[in-house]
Amino acid sequence: MRVIVVGAGVVGTMHAWHAVNRGHEVVQIERETEARGASLRNFGQIWVSGRAGGEELETALRARELWEEIGARVPALGFRPNGSLTPVRGDLERAVAEAAVARPDAAARGYKLLTPGEARAINPALRGDFDAALYCERDAAVEPRTAQLALRAELLRSPGYTFLPGREVREVVGERAVRDDHGEVHTGDAVVLATGAWLGGLVRELAGPDLPVRRVRLQMMQTDPLGEPLTTSVADADSFRYYPAYASPALDELNARQPQLGHGRAARHAAADGAARRRRPDHRRHPRVRAPLRLRHRRGPLRPPHRCRRVPPRPPAAEDPAPLGRRVRAVHRHAPGRAPAAGARRRVAGHRARRARHDLLTRDSRDHRERTGLVTPP
Repeated sequence: MRVIVVGAGVVGTMHAWHAVNRGHEVVQIERETEARGASLRNFGQIWVSGRAGGEELETALRARELWEEIGARVPALGFRPNGSLTPVRGDLERAVAEAAVARPDAAARGYKLLTPGEARAINPALRGDFDAALYCERDAAVEPRTAQLALRAELLRSPGYTFLPGREVREVVGERAVRDDHGEVHTGDAVVLATGAWLGGLVRELAGPDLPVRRVRLQMMQTDPLGEPLTTSVADADSFRYYPAYASPALDELNARQPQLGHGRAARHAAADGAARRRRPDHRRHPRVRAPLRLRHRRGPLRPPHRCRRVPPRPPAAEDPAPLGRRVRAVHRHAPGRAPAAGARRRVAGHRARRARHDLLTRDSRDHRERTGLVTPP
């Protein structure tokens, strides 16, 4: 059986992995050189503790078993059965943890409510004052930055696996074939579409405007390593608000009496490699949060980026003051025959840098519209 997998994120790669291990021939197509989205920018948590009971919990436990099996074959995956600790402070947070321990499926998750001393015995790196800690034995972790690369390297050892990066699937041909942007048609017995958050273009054409997937924009921040080992993953009690396993009257009371401190409050997870990862809501959805990244230009000579008009060097003012005056007049007026002051030169540099960024953004926006099918490339 020949399987065509579109997308090289974690979902597409896992489909390819299991298909290859069952003896099928697999062709995996990725529009980037490697996956760059949420499959790499995430906590790396195999999170059992917060899943809803029933089918979702069963799926999470089965996924953990599969990750552990694959981690035994591919050590570079970085699988760690380290469990997790969620320290709680105050009666409201403790009540949510106690409600979680009282769940009928608490044993399947490995829930335990520990005293501060018991929690520090498991993870000596815990600091500060807290009243208790919710421990989940079944939680685990992988290293998201290297997991996809490690899986790909292992897959490439199989003669039945082909990876085609830098190709974007544009069209479905018939029932079991796709055409990429190179014009090549890939035919198989089954086609798996695993494009992640790419919900435009071909995906919209196939699924219609009412896609059963909701895009959630988040920002991930990773710190430097702590300098000492973290024997467990660590989450703060704000994670109670995000996961369905903690839904209870105690959580309703927590939300009513102890609201989150603004839109910019981040959920913090510390991985076992000692690097803390924070999840922050996207500032475009929450205007009260200041944009965390601003473009600034350096003072001094600027090197024009791609597609920017290269400005010839300015002649000295003594040789030809008129061209210099015309070039600077839009930004700074100065006395004829005199070179502009340092502030004027910086403003000219800023004007050129803004023009260069505008050209780059225009080009990127046009490329994005062509990729998503909103416009037809020339």
